[in-house]
Amino acid sequence: MKFSKLYAPTTKENPKDAVLPSHIFLTRAGFIEQIGSGLYNFLPLGKMVLEKIKTIVKEEMDKAGAQELNLSFITPSDLWKESGRYSVFGKELLRFKDRKENEFVLGPTHEEAILSLVKNKITSYKQLPLHLYQIGLKFRDEARPRFGLLRCREFLMKDGYSFHSNEEDLQREFDLMYKTYSQIFTRLGFDFRVVNADSGAIGGSGSKEFMVLTDNGEDDILTCQNCTYAANIEVAKRAKKECKDERPEANYASRFHTPNVRSIEELADFFKINKFYTIKAIVKKAIYENESKFIVFFIRGCDELQEVKALNAANALELQDANEEELIKIGLCPGFIGFVGLKDIEFYIDQELENEKQMIIGANEKDYHLVGIDVVNLNKNRFKDLVAVKEGDCCIECGAKLKKSKGIEVGHIFKLGQKYSKAMNANFLDENGKAQAFYMGCYGIGVSRLVAVAIEASYDDKGCIWNKILSPFDLNIIISNMKDEKIVAYANNLYENLKKEGIKVLLDDRNERFGVKINDFELMGFPYALVIGKNFEENKLEFIQRKDLKKEVIDTNRVLEFIKKTVL
Repeated sequence: MKFSKLYAPTTKENPKDAVLPSHIFLTRAGFIEQIGSGLYNFLPLGKMVLEKIKTIVKEEMDKAGAQELNLSFITPSDLWKESGRYSVFGKELLRFKDRKENEFVLGPTHEEAILSLVKNKITSYKQLPLHLYQIGLKFRDEARPRFGLLRCREFLMKDGYSFHSNEEDLQREFDLMYKTYSQIFTRLGFDFRVVNADSGAIGGSGSKEFMVLTDNGEDDILTCQNCTYAANIEVAKRAKKECKDERPEANYASRFHTPNVRSIEELADFFKINKFYTIKAIVKKAIYENESKFIVFFIRGCDELQEVKALNAANALELQDANEEELIKIGLCPGFIGFVGLKDIEFYIDQELENEKQMIIGANEKDYHLVGIDVVNLNKNRFKDLVAVKEGDCCIECGAKLKKSKGIEVGHIFKLGQKYSKAMNANFLDENGKAQAFYMGCYGIGVSRLVAVAIEASYDDKGCIWNKILSPFDLNIIISNMKDEKIVAYANNLYENLKKEGIKVLLDDRNERFGVKINDFELMGFPYALVIGKNFEENKLEFIQRKDLKKEVIDTNRVLEFIKKTVL
C-alpha cells in the first residue's frame, strides 16, 4: 500500500474526554473515529486489525468443531419476554417499536435468538451436541460510554452457544472452549490470565473470564503467588481470615453501654480490641422487578462488603445505599445495628463469621452494643460469601498470599445449564424418549475491544506499538526526500520486491517533511521502518524497530535478505 493512497487522517490533538492510551492513539493515528456517544467507525487501518483478529478467532473456533452463522442484530421482544429477561435486564437493553407497533430489542446478547433458531428443529439427543457461533454486532445502551472501544455502546463480539443432552457433555465443551480461547489469546500475543468470575446478567455457573494484564485495566483480579488460583475481585475467595491479637472474653452475652460509639473504629478503640472481633452492619436498599426492600449485611469490622457478592446474595437487580432517615423509618438504629433480636428485616451474615465466638455487635438500641456474642444457631441460609478479598489475603486453595493486578476482560465462558431452555420450553427427546430441556453453554469474545486491548498492552508516549500478528503492515518504508529521483526509484523497486515476498509493506511516498513521516510511523506503531535517506549515496539504509526505537544501519545490497529474515 502506498501512503499517498491510504485513508488514515492523523491528528496531533487528543480526542475530547479521552484518558486511555488506546482511545487517544487509535483515534489520533486514524484507526477509528467517533461518530456519536459510544459509537465508532473503523477506518481502513482499524479494519485491517479487526480482520486479523476475526481470522484467528474463526480459525480456532472452526478447529474446535463450532459452526459459524449470522443472527439478526434485531431480536423480537417476545423472545426476551419468554426468557424473562425483558423486564429485568435494565436500561442497557435498547427497546423500540417499528411502524406497526411491533416491539424489538437491539441484541446485547443472543441467547433467546439462538434458542429460537434451534427450538423444534433439534429434537433428539442423536442430534447433539451442537455448537453455533457468530461474529456480529451487539448493542448495550451504556449510561456512561467511555474509554473508547473498551466501553462503547455498539461493538463487535464473537458469541457462541452450545447445546447438550447432559451436564457431562456440557462440561466437556466448556473445557474445550477454555483451551480454544487460551489458544486464541496466545496467538494474538497477549499476556492473559483465566480467572473465576461472576455470571452477571447472563446467568449460569462455571463462569470464567479471560483477562489481559495491563496497567490501565478496568477490572481488579487477584492471583495466587504460589498456585494457579485467580479470580475477579467480584467473586474472589480466600482462606478464612485469622487474628493473633487477644480475643475479648465475657462470661456470658451482655448488653454494654457504649455512648456515641457509632463506628467500628470507635468501637474497637472503646474496648481496646482488634476490629477483627467486631461485626459491622451495612444496610442496602435492594431493587427487584416489582418491589424494593431493605437488607442488612453483616461482616467483620476489619472487612469491606463486596457489592456484587451482596447483590447475588440478595438475588436483586440493583443495590442502593440507604440513608439514616430511611433506617430510622424502618425501625433500625444507625450505628448500633445487630442481628440478635432483629425482626422483620432480611439479613445475611458473611460465611466466615459462622460459629465465631465472643464477638461484639450492635444491640439495636442507641448507645448500646452486645458483647460475648457467639454466631451460632442461625439458619444456614443466612450465611453467604460477602467480603471483598484484598491483596495480601491468603489463597483459598494453597494458603499463599494473593496479589492484585489490573486486567481487561476479553473473553467470558459460561455454563448456562437449563436456565434459558426451560424458560423458553426448548426441549429434545433423550434416550428414553422423555422430553428434556437443552443443557447450554455460552462463550463470548469482545472482538472489537481487542483492538484497544492490544494497544493498552503495548504502547509508549509516542503512540501505538503493534505486534507482528495484529499490525496492518509489517514494514513502513519512509522516503525522506521525494525530490531525489534515485531514492524514489530505489524505494519503489524495493517495495515491489517485498510485496512479492509476501511482506505487507506501507510505502510512505507522501510529499511531506521527514519529521511528519517519522512521527506518523511512531504514532501508528507498525513493527518496523526502513528509512531511505541521506546515507543512500553511501549504500546505507536505516532500519528501526518500533518496540524500542532501536536503529540499525544496513547495506543496500543485503536489505532484501535482512528484511525477509527479520520481518517474516
